[in-house]
Amino acid sequence: MDVVLGVSGGIAAYKAAELLRRFTESGHRVRVVPTASALNFVGAATWSALSGNPVSTEVWESVHEVPHVRIGQGADLVVVAPATADILAKAAHGLADDLLTNTLLTARCPVVFAPAMHTEMWEHPATRENVATLRRRGSLVIEPAVGRLTGKDTGKGRFPDPEAVFAYCRRVLDRGPAASADLTGRHVVVTAGGTREPLDPVRFLGNRSSGRQGYALASVAAARGAEVTLLAANTSLPDPAGVDLARVGTALELREAVRGRAADADAVVMAAAVADFRPAAYAEGKIKKVEGEEPAPVALVRNPDILAELSADRPRPGQLVVGFAAETDDVLANGRAKLARKGCDLLVVNQVGVDLTFGSEENEAVVLGADGSETPIPRGPKTALAETVWDLVAARF
Repeated sequence: MDVVLGVSGGIAAYKAAELLRRFTESGHRVRVVPTASALNFVGAATWSALSGNPVSTEVWESVHEVPHVRIGQGADLVVVAPATADILAKAAHGLADDLLTNTLLTARCPVVFAPAMHTEMWEHPATRENVATLRRRGSLVIEPAVGRLTGKDTGKGRFPDPEAVFAYCRRVLDRGPAASADLTGRHVVVTAGGTREPLDPVRFLGNRSSGRQGYALASVAAARGAEVTLLAANTSLPDPAGVDLARVGTALELREAVRGRAADADAVVMAAAVADFRPAAYAEGKIKKVEGEEPAPVALVRNPDILAELSADRPRPGQLVVGFAAETDDVLANGRAKLARKGCDLLVVNQVGVDLTFGSEENEAVVLGADGSETPIPRGPKTALAETVWDLVAARF
């Protein structure tokens, strides 16, 4: 596919070289269109050598080829990385004073902006309004990461990891131009991973969940234009691009996080494996092994049922709630009973076990609807299951 990589004048321009490499190594034809200021950070020779295509910033070069129109018309994806506050403002207001801004006006394919700037610039009302305008028109604006910025400053505004930006763009390309931003304007909350319930300072009760399915749900929703909040419980996966991530540990911590973040959410997808029980008592010191004695039994108490609570008392009218049911036997029968008991709109039911679903790159499931519907999802990548779940959610908005 033909990809246009726009590069604007920010210090993160050097990271776009890694993004370019990932596109070319995966077989995409890439045309780099930098702004004049971007060439102060990375020269034209670098972009030309890495892409195998000529590089220009002006509309006055190769005029007979009408580049200011043709580049955008022929693209399957335009991604601006990094996108400075200046380029966001120009794009939002339809300014066209160089080759990149002309390309943005003529593109009829999905357009992705990966912002990078200081926190104050990202949070300025003008930038926020420009971002809202671009999203309203169907452009995909990735939320910047939090971390070290230029100099000694830290905060939100850091360019996301190039690998995460590439994964985001790949999902946009996979979906095609027709439905690339069908969740624009929606705020969704996704939970992922597995909660851990501490027994003492070194031991806990946990489960095998890796968080891959929840991360796939969050990444796909972001690529479809949603504002995504990801609540991750004990995961070691790289942060997905375009997602507001918060980490939790226990079921009680996840409960509080869901309560706080779901207040304005259009949909909540509870993909995390939440422990049903926790130790009744926490030992402040490590429980010692005593020779010749059996360990004392561990008393357990029930954790709150976060999914049932949320379904019964939704903080926002019309909010959609999606649950996950991990079963080892009588999968559909148990799933139907759980759907009725939990009161959610959709329940994704799958079979789990050692080397089955948990930790795997693939999944298969049946999505049961409160309206009596059943949607089987054949075994495949977890992103494919995520796409189907969001298709079902979007149809119910």
